[in-house]
Amino acid sequence: MGFRFASAVVRSALAAAKQVKLSDSVPRELVDDIFSSAIRKQTGVSLRYMLDFGANPIRRQLVLSAQFLHNELPVRLAHRVAELENLPYGLSAKPQVLRVRDWYVESFKDLREFPAIKDNNDEQKFTDLLRHIYHRHRHVVPVMAMGVAELKKELQEGVGLLELPEIHQFLDGFYLSRIGIRILIGQHIALHEPEKDNYIGMIATKCCPSQVVGDAVMDARSICMREYASAPEVNIYGDPNFTFPYVPSHLHHMTFELVKNSLRAVNDKYDDSDDEPPPIRLVVAEGEEDITIKVSDEGGGIPRSGLPKIWTYLYSTALSPLDDMEDSGDADGPAVLAGYGYGLPLSRLYARYFGGDLQIISMEGYGTDAYLHLNRLGTVQEPLP
Repeated sequence: MGFRFASAVVRSALAAAKQVKLSDSVPRELVDDIFSSAIRKQTGVSLRYMLDFGANPIRRQLVLSAQFLHNELPVRLAHRVAELENLPYGLSAKPQVLRVRDWYVESFKDLREFPAIKDNNDEQKFTDLLRHIYHRHRHVVPVMAMGVAELKKELQEGVGLLELPEIHQFLDGFYLSRIGIRILIGQHIALHEPEKDNYIGMIATKCCPSQVVGDAVMDARSICMREYASAPEVNIYGDPNFTFPYVPSHLHHMTFELVKNSLRAVNDKYDDSDDEPPPIRLVVAEGEEDITIKVSDEGGGIPRSGLPKIWTYLYSTALSPLDDMEDSGDADGPAVLAGYGYGLPLSRLYARYFGGDLQIISMEGYGTDAYLHLNRLGTVQEPLP
């Protein structure tokens, strides 16, 4: 990386030394409370636990859930604030990162100031607070992405997060924690919504993977049609009647990302060809431990040297819309990232959150196979960074 990169690192380190510390903007008592909470252990839950707990959302159960969140959420938020305060290369000093940090501090303060939850009246008020917090944090991913993109631009054009492993490791943990926080809050809020058949909160007790991936395929092909005026066919194989407990929105997010990538690869390869592009194959397989979804394309594949890059944040072969967001002043950004180079790493985190995984195997010159593993049993405790 040479002298330019070293100089950029020095400049970033100097910026970090000048950054606004939390103690400069919030009372000392609050800072002490945050950092004492940050050394407390987080308590993980499993999909099966959330299903069993929410199966009969009687008033007493909702109070117990609120009491758990009242104790647990400040600890999780404090862990993230402590990390955001001490990031390398001056990332903590970026205005976007400071904004995210302040959101976490505000939510921590709101939760700590909320009195002990003793009855259903308290629980209702606490749920209103959770809705406010859920809304406050809706743009965390794109705003953080803008801060990281600014750092990457400062350091050197050719520098990826492979050369910045500390940043990549932080983002993995930060976004995994965010998934967990939003699931816990979202599940509690959803238990207050009118009952839906075969749902416990956000979790579908009879999630049909064939149906969910079918919807994701339609959405991905629709986007492909808008961009290319054509979209390769996607053939889905698997038992259309099979169901298992899962969060459909997570499954849709992951399969949409995989199919979107495959559609783009196939379209790019066959753009100037008279040949009909080959269909993408999507297979849903049921195992005793895992449900595995394989997405196979003949889009030319990825060079072996490029495979590690697909898991790094902000790596994308498409044009990034982050610059447009900055130019337009839309600092809040969209709620969902598409084409930011976050799709694959975030999808892998969604899979891992409930004990699954995502693997990519590529054959350069031919195509790519993506294997999405989903834990069928739901007994794996959430991985807490």
